[in-house]
Amino acid sequence: MTTRNVRRDLLNDLQPTYKYQCTHSSPYSSHCLFKRTSTNMLNYFPAVLLTMYFLLIAHAYGDSSSNTARVCRVHASADGVSDDAPAIRKAFEDCQRDGHIIFDDTTFHIESVLQTTGLHNVVIDLRSTLLWGTNITYWRANGLPLGYVNMTTAWMLGGNRITFNGYGTGTFDGNGQIWYDFANGVGNLAGRPINLMITNTTDSHFNNLRFVQSQFWTMAIKNAEDVLLDSIYINSTSSTTASTINTDGVDTFYANRITFRNWTVTCGDDNISTKANSTNILIQDSVFHAGRGIAIGSIGQYPGVYERVENVTAERVTCFGSTYAAYVKTWTGIQQNFPPNGGGGGLGYARNITFRDFDVFNLTDSVAFISQCTSYSGATGGCDTSLFQISDVTWGPMVGNVASPTLASLQCSGSAPCPGIRFVDFDAIGTIGHSRQITCENIVNPIGFNCTS
Repeated sequence: MTTRNVRRDLLNDLQPTYKYQCTHSSPYSSHCLFKRTSTNMLNYFPAVLLTMYFLLIAHAYGDSSSNTARVCRVHASADGVSDDAPAIRKAFEDCQRDGHIIFDDTTFHIESVLQTTGLHNVVIDLRSTLLWGTNITYWRANGLPLGYVNMTTAWMLGGNRITFNGYGTGTFDGNGQIWYDFANGVGNLAGRPINLMITNTTDSHFNNLRFVQSQFWTMAIKNAEDVLLDSIYINSTSSTTASTINTDGVDTFYANRITFRNWTVTCGDDNISTKANSTNILIQDSVFHAGRGIAIGSIGQYPGVYERVENVTAERVTCFGSTYAAYVKTWTGIQQNFPPNGGGGGLGYARNITFRDFDVFNLTDSVAFISQCTSYSGATGGCDTSLFQISDVTWGPMVGNVASPTLASLQCSGSAPCPGIRFVDFDAIGTIGHSRQITCENIVNPIGFNCTS
């Protein structure tokens, strides 16, 4: 019997009077309580004495297996400039199951792609910096496929019961300025890699991580369920005139029961975006600087493919200078070219979406926005052709101001008008002038507001 097992049995024997029970009463959280039982502690006294005896024996003779988890320490290269990715890959391979991976407190140079998937019951501790290399030719040619919209990633990470701790200092530095300058405003430039892709992942927790100067999207979450990302800091800003287009904070695909809590995001595109087949998404207690706010979509990019976004709640969010508080966007019903910059004709729905308790300051466009007019770069028209159904979307209550005369711009497809669009308590939102415009196309029985045009 190991010391670890003896201690576990001792703890089990010492707490028969109360039991800690959890019930999963919502898609997002567990409700736990202490429940009293009628067990008599005296019945356990012999077992307690025996357990203490084994504990003393194990301690006296030593126990090399007191920690059954294998520990893998990742060391940076001795010269401080060579590629550290091989050492990282080796650590994740050796500690793939029931492992504890600890990065040294230094800077690691990532010059090649990382694929660390199939993890099980693994703890990752990162207090240092992962710095991605600047060989644009390599990254564009060797990125790992996202498996959607023809995009790639620099690191593919996944598994079951992963705990990734950043301690507030663990940093992903994408060296993004070289990518901002190279793209020079071109959207979805081929081969521009997502910094981190979390894929095929369940029952996992990522916390207190920092991401700066991401190459493209900071994160993508795909084929994942029951994942919490808590206290995440993201800042992708340009020091030149080049824009930071496509530096989304995170995009989700085929993801269920994902919680984003305590995020701080500064970026040049969607702060958080829920895309194809994202369900039961919760966003809480987050602050966004610039960016486009929270996005539902874009979606409907693949012709004839049925997709959905459903049960999304964002609450207690603060936006400073974002384009919108939150918005919904789909592709038109006409396919023009191919992803990532083309597409259209997709089917499906987005419904049961709530954005509430927002504080908004100097939004640059409007509070609420719907567009079913996304099309191939440079293409126009077809805005009434989408069959993708948007319904049951609520904005509010919210307070703050918009640095424009427009409260909302709502353009739904004539082929699939939008019912159940609701505004709650918009009276505390100021606009420039007194017009407080709410422009509408194909909105069915608006709730809580009147369209001004």
